[in-house]
Amino acid sequence: MTSMRILITGGAGCLGSNLIEYWLPQGHEIFVIDNFATGKREVLPPIAGLTVVEGSIANAELVINCFEQFQPTHVIHSAAAYKNPHDWIEDTATNVLGTINVAQASLTHEVKRFVNFQTALCYGRPNQVPIPVNHPTAPFTSYGISKTAGESYLMHSGLPIVSLRLANICGPRLAIGPIPTFYKRLKAEQNCFCSDTVRDFIDMSDFLLLIDKVVSDSTVNGVFNVSTGEGYSIKDVFETVAQYLMITPPNVPIMPVGADDVPTVVLDPSQTEQMFGWKAQVSFPEIINRQLSWYDAHGVTDIYSHLVTPKS
Repeated sequence: MTSMRILITGGAGCLGSNLIEYWLPQGHEIFVIDNFATGKREVLPPIAGLTVVEGSIANAELVINCFEQFQPTHVIHSAAAYKNPHDWIEDTATNVLGTINVAQASLTHEVKRFVNFQTALCYGRPNQVPIPVNHPTAPFTSYGISKTAGESYLMHSGLPIVSLRLANICGPRLAIGPIPTFYKRLKAEQNCFCSDTVRDFIDMSDFLLLIDKVVSDSTVNGVFNVSTGEGYSIKDVFETVAQYLMITPPNVPIMPVGADDVPTVVLDPSQTEQMFGWKAQVSFPEIINRQLSWYDAHGVTDIYSHLVTPKS
């Protein structure tokens, strides 16, 4: 692959930091903008080929200056505000206005490829499962609403863009969701409960293989689901974690779906598979086991880094 100059918003998060670890050794130059609201600065140590600027993409002047300084050829838009569901102002500032700032700077600098990461919450409560990529969007949370608005602006921008609507991606530094929760609680002999929900999971290795295809082909644009297309209950996750830990699964209460939750979210990746010649290969048990093996080695943390010096 030709050397790229990649600007990553939100590069200190789980997805951004894994992309950096994947791309830096290949000799690509990477520039990160992150306000560290949810990402950890420890995952971005000083290393050749990596530039990090602390700040918010809601700051238009900062975004303009970063683009002028770095002159990116590719943009990965991974930044998102989501940690406080009641902070509509912050969600809108980052996920809508920030997205517009990054899009306009990308247009000015004629980037070759713009990749956006979108939440599956954009579909709201789906009327069919697996959810096809042409399913109507109907978000009902501040995060989902603002991310969907930002995606709409991107698709209107004229950029060479792919917006990836993501399943639950598992890999190094994943520190949220049922997998790390069950791992920590079962090891500590604490009680657990499972929500009565179904989700889809995908391994980081499969995600990275797709990203390679997406960034190398700027002729395919649009919105795409990223998933195995297979759904598993949270109880399935619980039992897989217990089996890995060689614990007889204790009786676990199944809690009804909350008013602000979605019973089943499983994305249909068929259009992605067709357009990019890609298909997820790692099975559900292996996805979970790889994640737990990482926790065995590093703990449930999002501050570990494998960064290595890139090729000269």
